[in-house]
Amino acid sequence: MSANLRLALFFLPIALLVAALGYWNINSPADNGSSASLIDDNRIDFFAQNTQTLQFTDEGSLQYELNSPRIEHTQHDDITVLLQPVLLLFRGTDLPWHISSTRSEVSPEGKEVELIDNVRIERTDEKGRPTILTTQRLTYVPETEFAHTKLSVKIEAANGITTGVGMRTYLNESKMHLLSNVRGNHDVR
Repeated sequence: MSANLRLALFFLPIALLVAALGYWNINSPADNGSSASLIDDNRIDFFAQNTQTLQFTDEGSLQYELNSPRIEHTQHDDITVLLQPVLLLFRGTDLPWHISSTRSEVSPEGKEVELIDNVRIERTDEKGRPTILTTQRLTYVPETEFAHTKLSVKIEAANGITTGVGMRTYLNESKMHLLSNVRGNHDVR
C-alpha cells in the first residue's frame, strides 16, 4: 500500500469524526430552540402600507381617522407598530384632536397605544385658538380617552406656554393635569 493511501486512510476517520461533531454542534436542539425563538420573537406576521382607517360613531358621524405609511404586527406579543401615525380624533365634533408621533405601539386588543418620539397633540377651539402639547412619550387609553406620561411636557396655548414633568389628560373633558415642576409664561391680553 502506498504511503499516500495509508495517510488518507489514517486521517479519513478523524476527518469524518470532526465533520460529524461540527454538524451535531450546528444542529443541536439547544441552538435550534434559542435561535428559532429569537427569530420567532421578532417575526412580523403581517404589515400594511399607506393605510387609512375611518371609524364612525353609532349615530354615523366620524369618530376618528387614522393614517400611517406603514403598520407592522408581530405575532409573538400581538403588538402592532405604526410608523408616523396621524390620528384625527373627532369624538362627534367638528374640531378634532390632531395626534401624531414618530411611531406608536398598540397593545393586544388595542387597549393602550404608546406614542413614541416627537409626540404632538393639537386642537383648535371654536374661536380658532390653537393648543399644542408636545412630549417624547405618551400612553393613550382609547376606551376612556385618557392619556398620561412621566416625561417633560410643553403646552402652547393662545395665552402662553406651560411646561411640566408628568401629565394626565382627559381628552373627552379637555382637561390636562401637569404633575410636577410646572412653569408658565402667560401673556395678559
